[in-house]
Amino acid sequence: MRRIMLLLLCVVLPLAVFGQTTLNGAGATFPNPMYSKWFSEYHKLHSDVQVNYQPIGSGGGIRQVIAGTVDFGASDMPMTDDQLREAKFKVLNIPTVLGAVVPAYNVPGVTGELKFTPEALAGIFLGKITKWNDKAIASANSGVNLPNQDILVVHRSDGSGTSFIWTDYLSKVSSEWKNLVGSGTSVKWPIGLGGKGNEGVAGSVRQLQGSIGYIELIYAVQNNITYGSVRNAAGNFVKASLEGVTAAAAAAPKMPADFRVSITNAPGKEAYPISSFTWLLIPAQSKDPAKGKILADFLNWMVADGQKMTAALSYAPLPENVAEKVKEAIKQVK
Repeated sequence: MRRIMLLLLCVVLPLAVFGQTTLNGAGATFPNPMYSKWFSEYHKLHSDVQVNYQPIGSGGGIRQVIAGTVDFGASDMPMTDDQLREAKFKVLNIPTVLGAVVPAYNVPGVTGELKFTPEALAGIFLGKITKWNDKAIASANSGVNLPNQDILVVHRSDGSGTSFIWTDYLSKVSSEWKNLVGSGTSVKWPIGLGGKGNEGVAGSVRQLQGSIGYIELIYAVQNNITYGSVRNAAGNFVKASLEGVTAAAAAAPKMPADFRVSITNAPGKEAYPISSFTWLLIPAQSKDPAKGKILADFLNWMVADGQKMTAALSYAPLPENVAEKVKEAIKQVK
């Protein structure tokens, strides 16, 4: 009997290993906590599927998808026309959740929430507004004793989707910013110190008095970092929240068939103006048909059951109309 059991183990164990499928992905850091949760929960349902995701940044995710070195990528900005052509194969930009970028600050003597107009944010990051008590800031914060202190701008030193969202917004609200700097994962910053990742920017803002930087809402909430409200396109000052991000998605221009849309500065009274979708970059035709089938199954689970897990991790779920369109798009994945 013992010999039979040993023989069975010798047969079953190799089969278990052989039946394991590993999907490799890389890209955006912003959705990493959500993706980690999803991949873990999906693995519980499908023990034969393991997902290995490396949060290396949106730019890295796009590059690796184009190179074909991963089964999927992730980005906080959709791929451009040039990038899609460079891929040599069809890549789907699948929206997964929504998030926001917030202005975080460290102003001596100011502990409450500051209000920022689009003009003030553009002026600060252009280096034209240099003091915290400048009229452009003070006029929106009556009753707040703002110090006559230099403003120290902190921005990302690495290419990132967070920078794209921030600069995309500034390009929409300031023609001067659009013409002088523009938008992108990496830009030539007019002023300021660079910090690597959200951790680097947040760390600098914490340590340097008079500083201001931009970080992702999820990171600010989880680390108790002070951030201000921003005047939206409707003229209301809105502090970033899941509700404000969802409102921005609902009020944004009609979602195109390929899901490549910007929702910064969206209309709507409750919309938070520096909001964005984040995307998974999925090859429509996988090199391995088995992996393509698993990807399609995961995406269908993500857009249904996975969306129910977003709020607990401070992400906003996809609007229902977008989720329905995503379900149709998933049918292309093979």
